[in-house]
Amino acid sequence: MADAPAETRPVLSLCTYSSPARSSGVQSLELEQSVARLTTAPEAGPGGVVRHARPREKRGTIAPEAGPGGVVRHARPREKRGTMARTWGRLARIGGYGILVLLLLAAVALTSTIGWRPVIGAKKRPLTTRKFQPTQERMRRGEYLVHAVARCMECHAKYEVKAEHKKGEPPVLLSKEGAGAVIFEQGDIRIVGPNITSDPETGLGEWSDDAIARAIREGIGHDGRALVPVMPYEHFRHLSDEDLASVVVFIRSLPAVRNKLPPSRTPFLLGRLIQAVPLPVTAPVPEPDTSTPARRGAYLANMGTCSDCHTPRDAKFQPIPGMEMAGGTPMAERVAAANLTPDASGIIYYDEARFIETIHTGYVGARMLNSIMPWVSF
Repeated sequence: MADAPAETRPVLSLCTYSSPARSSGVQSLELEQSVARLTTAPEAGPGGVVRHARPREKRGTIAPEAGPGGVVRHARPREKRGTMARTWGRLARIGGYGILVLLLLAAVALTSTIGWRPVIGAKKRPLTTRKFQPTQERMRRGEYLVHAVARCMECHAKYEVKAEHKKGEPPVLLSKEGAGAVIFEQGDIRIVGPNITSDPETGLGEWSDDAIARAIREGIGHDGRALVPVMPYEHFRHLSDEDLASVVVFIRSLPAVRNKLPPSRTPFLLGRLIQAVPLPVTAPVPEPDTSTPARRGAYLANMGTCSDCHTPRDAKFQPIPGMEMAGGTPMAERVAAANLTPDASGIIYYDEARFIETIHTGYVGARMLNSIMPWVSF
């Protein structure tokens, strides 16, 4: 029995699988499309072999469906790029909110600990035109404070440092007074005691009296930069106005020495943290209470920065309450600051004569103190 003509088979097949739920318009459209595809004349390929072309199927398309009134609506293809863009946009917004929260937390932490000064710079006051009148009394007082109390030449001059020295042997000055010296240099850190003589190029010759005073008590150089707090201006804030004038007058009297030194250098983060240390002194600082030897000694010990070594500090480098002058601060390998209190572990056995001898000579009886103790300045 002969096969049915090819043109009739698609029609029977299509009619068999057409859904009775569809409208007659949709069925007629599908019938016409199928007949048009399947009755297209095949093309002969190489060698005369006939190949039937397959209908191309568009990616991302959905079969058309009849809407209200029998109108056929074609579904739009899904746009993957648009979906990805929206996804990344949401992620970016979420990430932005997270960064904002972190910045707010960092701002709160910074404000509650050291404030904004490491970011915006040190607090400073403008210079004034005040001058300190040189007098003999100020010269004498200034020399005493510079040499015996504040120990300025310990950093602003160079002394011979010996691991051992004979009792009563005077310290040897290797430079002119006030000429400055490199105190410490290692890696990215260099600490320099600058030239404080009246040399106009390498010293303080071009500084005003108030610029010198601001550097001493407030930690701000003549050019507005914050000074490294190795210069103990945190203690010198309490230097009375008259003692400050005496120190400036004596420094002005130092002979000019031309000695160009490199600037101090600190790592970036440390340099920013230093910006939080200087504070302006805007109110008068009165004369100290020296009504008793203890009160006079407290003022001198503060100006001499004794507590920097002899008072232990906590993790935030703040003095531990109740441990004033109790010692124990590590100074070098197997070297710690002594306990200066009258405790049994301190210097209860010292009398006034022994204390003065120790400060002046660097010896406790026949026992030599470590050279870290700056007896050469006393």
